Amino acid sequence: MSVITPYFRSSDRAFTLLQGDCFELLPKFNFHFDMIFADPPYFLSNDGISVQAGKIVSVNKGEWDRGGTPEQINDFNKKWIGLCRDKLKDNGTIWISGTYHNIFSVANSLTELGFKILNVVTWAKTNPPPNISCRYFTYSTEFIIWARKTAKRPHRFNYELMKHLNDDKQMTDVWRLPAIAPWEKSCGKHPTQKPLALLTRIILASTEKDSWILDPFAGSSTTGIAANLVGRRYLGIEKEIEFAEMSRNRRLEIDNNKTYGDYRSKIKDIARSEAYEPTGIACNEEPIEDLPF
Repeated sequence: MSVITPYFRSSDRAFTLLQGDCFELLPKFNFHFDMIFADPPYFLSNDGISVQAGKIVSVNKGEWDRGGTPEQINDFNKKWIGLCRDKLKDNGTIWISGTYHNIFSVANSLTELGFKILNVVTWAKTNPPPNISCRYFTYSTEFIIWARKTAKRPHRFNYELMKHLNDDKQMTDVWRLPAIAPWEKSCGKHPTQKPLALLTRIILASTEKDSWILDPFAGSSTTGIAANLVGRRYLGIEKEIEFAEMSRNRRLEIDNNKTYGDYRSKIKDIARSEAYEPTGIACNEEPIEDLPF
C-alpha cells in the first residue's frame, strides 16, 4: 500500500481528513468502517438560477457538479459505491443523499452491487428556497437512501433511541428539519452543505460510540463535525483544497470547549439522546482500531 499523509488530523485522532480524489485514495488503504455517509454530486450545475437569502443566484456549484450522459452518471455512481463497499464492515450501512437528478441511479447501483436498501428517508426542509419560475411545485425535499452491505447480515439500528427522539412514537422516514443555520457557516459555506441536525440523526440512528465513519465526498466535513460531537470517529476525503481547508477550520473550532458545548446545545437530538440510555444495545468493548496511516 502507498504511504498516505493526512491533510489534517485532530489531536485526539478522532477526525482525519485526506485531500484528493476518493477514486484514487480509497484503493490505497485497508480499513473497514461501521458507517458511510456520502453526499455525491447531484449533477445540478446546468446554468440555471435559484434564490438564496432573497437573492437570485446561479445554481452552478463547480465543474465537479456538471452532469454527463445518463450512462456516464451511472458509471460514476457504480464505481464510487463499489469502492466504498470494499471499505464497509459486513454489518455496516451506507447513507447516500440526493435529489431526483441522481438518486435513481444511486439506488440502481446499490442494488446491482448487492446492497439491501432499508429506507429512503425524505428530508422535508422547513425553510426551502422559493420557486421563482412559478411553473411547478416548489422543491422542498431531498432523499437519503439507507442501505446495508448485505441482505442477510443484520445491521445496527438504534430503534428505541429514534423513538425516544420522536416523543416516544415510531420515527417515520419523513424528517422535517431546517437547512443550515447561520452559525454553521462560521468558516464559510460549502454550496451543498448539509445541516448538522441531519447528520447527527443519521449517525445516532446507525452507530454506537467510537464507531468509525467514512465520507468520500467530505465537502466542509459536516459528517465529521457531527460524528465528533456525538463521540464517533471520522475519515473524510475531499478533492477541493478550498473545502479541505474549510473542514480543517471547522474541526479546530470545536477544540474550544465553549464552541463545542454551544454546538451540542443547538442540536436537539443530542440533548435528548444524552438524557436517554438505550436498552438492549451493547457498547463495543473491543479495542478501538485505528486508521493505518
